[in-house]
Amino acid sequence: MIDSGKHVLGLTLPTDPRWVNIAEKSIEEILVDHAYCEQKAASSCISLIIMYPEREELVKVLTPVVAEEWGHFERVLEELDKRGFKLGPARKDEYVARLAKAERKGGSRDQQVVEKLLINALIEARSCERFRLLWKNLTDKSLQKFYYELMVSEASHYKNFIHLAKLYLPEKYVMQRWKELLKEEAAIIKTLEVRGDRMH
Repeated sequence: MIDSGKHVLGLTLPTDPRWVNIAEKSIEEILVDHAYCEQKAASSCISLIIMYPEREELVKVLTPVVAEEWGHFERVLEELDKRGFKLGPARKDEYVARLAKAERKGGSRDQQVVEKLLINALIEARSCERFRLLWKNLTDKSLQKFYYELMVSEASHYKNFIHLAKLYLPEKYVMQRWKELLKEEAAIIKTLEVRGDRMH
């Protein structure tokens, strides 16, 4: 099995180990929040395609990701249904809201698209790390397998966003900005309450 750990993803701060233990006790809440995360991931890719239709490689790479993320949303709904749970209302995602504030506004169109791509890469990387924790630590074997499969998929999505960013600005700039965002993301994670009812 592939082990997409923190070192592979480049995250500078691992998730608090208490998170997965709390999450297992709130599996309905985690699945509901996860469903909305997948829905938002699909929507985010659609937004990028709508905003940057002239970027042929972006459209080509992200179009299948939209379908895959929506497929994940459907799969999470199946997991909810299997357990007799309902989707329920969407929740505020404080992690994503705070990460969005780290996005540099203005600059050239290339800089703008790179900012959005790197923010998306960060969200995918953190999701992948959380999926890994669920795969490694849940006692529910069915959910373990489910989260392993999603972990592998999310790891490739994170790489897609980084790859696209390097098409629009020099690699040196992209990787420097990536390091800056990783530090900001770590600071956000450090100050967020450890909650088992949220995926992030």
